[in-house]
Amino acid sequence: MCRHLAYLGPPVTLSDPVLHQPHSLLQQSWAPVDMRSGGTINADGFGIGWLVGDPEDGGVARRYRRDVPMWSDASLPDLAESISSWAILAAVRNATVGMPITETACAPFVEGVWMFSLNGVIDGWPASVAPLADLLPSADLMTLEAPTDSAFLWALVRGQLRDGRSAAMALTRVVSDVLALAPRSRLNLLLHDGQKIAATTVSHALWLRHGGGSVIVSSEALDPGDARWQQVPDLSLLVATAADFSIDPLDQGWS
Repeated sequence: MCRHLAYLGPPVTLSDPVLHQPHSLLQQSWAPVDMRSGGTINADGFGIGWLVGDPEDGGVARRYRRDVPMWSDASLPDLAESISSWAILAAVRNATVGMPITETACAPFVEGVWMFSLNGVIDGWPASVAPLADLLPSADLMTLEAPTDSAFLWALVRGQLRDGRSAAMALTRVVSDVLALAPRSRLNLLLHDGQKIAATTVSHALWLRHGGGSVIVSSEALDPGDARWQQVPDLSLLVATAADFSIDPLDQGWS
């Protein structure tokens, strides 16, 4: 499965969490430690999203995506070192068998201030969740960035957000709807709007480091030697700001 991370706090360069940590996202692309039978490496592309503008006004998401392994992009180090942001979401991809390896299939998926990523897979995709397509406007289905489960999940989450639901409610509802139809799915969803990070854990690992006016959430601890890292339990909903965070059990009404 994929690896992803989100950062919120004082501005840092993109290279700080993505390239420079002891167990950075770059290292996780070729040497992950907790894939849970979801492949061996994450070499099917990557993406980095960040917010630009005034944090008080929300900003707007920008992104850089490639359909090659992160370690093979010779331009990335200079680019990542030259851009700073208070809000970052990045991911490396391990494509599910049968899904295309294209730039547009790589997270993050963005709209406005929102940045989204999936670490996981919808079991039985696409037939298992075909009924959920009825929840989306036809135009949204026709303009999916890629014919993948992650792009479809983003469309579902985005629909919830457009209807005015909070990040926590949007993720909880989508996870519940998917697991009701495909209960063996793995659904670590990650959503960032520059003010808060929301995430779910369903059958994949997630770690959190909070303190010093910042928070970082990652599939694997970026510095395993730092005792501030704590693991988020499975079947949890995490909501974090730079000031505090909460971890609550996901509603398991689908089981």
